[in-house]
Formats: sequence, C-alpha cells, structure tokens
Amino acid sequence: MEQKVSIVIPVYNEQDTIKELIEETIEVLREEGIDFELLIVDDGSTDKTWEVIKDLAREHSEIKGIRLGRNFGQTSALSAGFSQSQGKIIITMDGDGQNDPQDIPRLIEKINQGYDLVNGWRRARKDPLFSRKIPSRVANYLIGKFTGLALKDFGCGLKAYRSELVKKLNLYGEMHRLVPALAYWSGARIIELEVNHRPRRAGYSKYNFNRIFRVIFDLITVKFFAGYFTRPLHFFGLPGMVLIILSLASFLAMILMKIFQGVDMTGNPLLILGTLLMIVGIQLIAMGLLGEISIRIYFESQNKPTYVIREEIGFE
Repeated sequence: MEQKVSIVIPVYNEQDTIKELIEETIEVLREEGIDFELLIVDDGSTDKTWEVIKDLAREHSEIKGIRLGRNFGQTSALSAGFSQSQGKIIITMDGDGQNDPQDIPRLIEKINQGYDLVNGWRRARKDPLFSRKIPSRVANYLIGKFTGLALKDFGCGLKAYRSELVKKLNLYGEMHRLVPALAYWSGARIIELEVNHRPRRAGYSKYNFNRIFRVIFDLITVKFFAGYFTRPLHFFGLPGMVLIILSLASFLAMILMKIFQGVDMTGNPLLILGTLLMIVGIQLIAMGLLGEISIRIYFESQNKPTYVIREEIGFE
C-alpha cells in the first residue's frame, strides 16, 4: 500500500512566488499518482501571502494552511508543519521556488529503499557567491566537523523524512538545518541526493549574516547533546582540569621566582592569574557534577533509556 506523503512548506512574505510553486508541486504529485497533503505554514508574513494561501486552499482540497501569530523563524514554522502532518513520509521545501518539485518523487523513492532521511544537495546552486555560497560552505564544513556527519549541503530546504523520525525531535533556534545531525545521532540511515536548484523568480532572500552566529550557537548545543548529554562532567571537567593544572603551574612559577630571583609573591601577577584559573577550574568541575546529577534525575524520574532501539524481533 502506498504511503501518504506530507509536503511541508514554510513561507514568509512570498506572495509573488508561492502560487506558482504550489500549483507546480500539485501537478507533479498528481501526475505521479502520489497520495499527498500539502501544508503551507505562513510564518507571520506581512504581505498578502496568507490571502494567496487561502485562495489556493479553496481551489485544491489537498492544501492545508497554517498561519503563525508572528514571525517565529523557519525552525518553528517547520515544527508546526511536522506536528500537523499525517503522512508517513514528510517532504520539506523552501517557499521561494528555488527547489524543484520534480525532485520529490526521487526523494520518496530513496525513503522507500529503506533510508530514514534524504538530504538534498544543491550541487549547481543558483545563489550569489559571497553572500550565500561561501558562508554555506563554511557552515557545512563546521557542522560536519562538529557532528561527524559529512554532508555537502546541510542548508538545502528540500529534504525527505520518515514521519516517526521528525515527530520525535524538539527543534529550537535555527536547528532546522541541523536535523540531519540530530537524526544521525539517533542512528538514522541518511543519504544525500543531488537535486536541481533554480534561480529565485521573485521576492528577495531572507538570509542575513546574523543567522551565522545563531547557527554556531545551535551547533554548540547539538554537539553537547550529541556527545556529552549523558556525561556532562566530561564536557566541563576537561577544561576545568586544564585550568587547574595551569593554575598550579602559575603558583609553581611564582614560588620559583621567589626562591631564585627574590620576587615578592604578593605583588606577582601570577598570584592573581593562578587564583583566577583555580577558581574557574573548580567552578567548571562543579558545573559538570551538577550536570551529572541533573541527567540522572532526568532519565530516572521518567524511566528514559539512554539509547535508541531501531527494531526488535521475537517480542510479544
């Protein structure tokens, strides 16, 4: 039996692009005979995007519109779409028309081959070099190094997921681009598929360099949850021990300077430096211990396992 597919499209001030994209997407899916629903999430647009969505919903029974109270960001918009979707396979697309709906059947085919997540790769990307391509390449490199998942295009909006995968994720900040890393941490089977990328037809990009810093902060968060969530003392303890060792080295140098050079210990800057390093190091270790206590309370109070089971056999 064919699985129902949910297409989730977050939009923000895309009144000039959304109608053509939706009609093109519906045409492709109907030609392929795919059972689908199309969820368009208006992320607090200030133009006539919502009016266009309402008109489209009256024309096509497959369309469901969701309007957020204000501009919460793409991550929140996607989360709203995920929570309301009913399909076994979820496809995400950008609302600017640069993703090609013709690629959707290929993504679904990969999911049906047994993958949990198919990540689009915009190999021939139609975006400005300095404002979009170069920052994206840097971000892809950093995310790959931080998470251990080597993908060429984490930021591509065209992705396919098994619904049970994304419905388990709680997304915050700018974490929508880090979903592949979160899924990888959970043991998901991931593949990257080259997709077509088209020039923007109308409107303007909502991207700005401020998002780079938000992505970096979310990347640090993901790295912590992926590698140290169940052992926070390892995260805080290592730099704490390094600082304590540096503190002891400062004290030792101060003592040697007193013995061999007669330098006054109370006026030596190494005394302040060593004391500061010692205090910060002890605080970091204490934070790690408090984190260990919190993690045990978190898992034990909810009877949560610290692992993810992919499948079972032989159990009733």
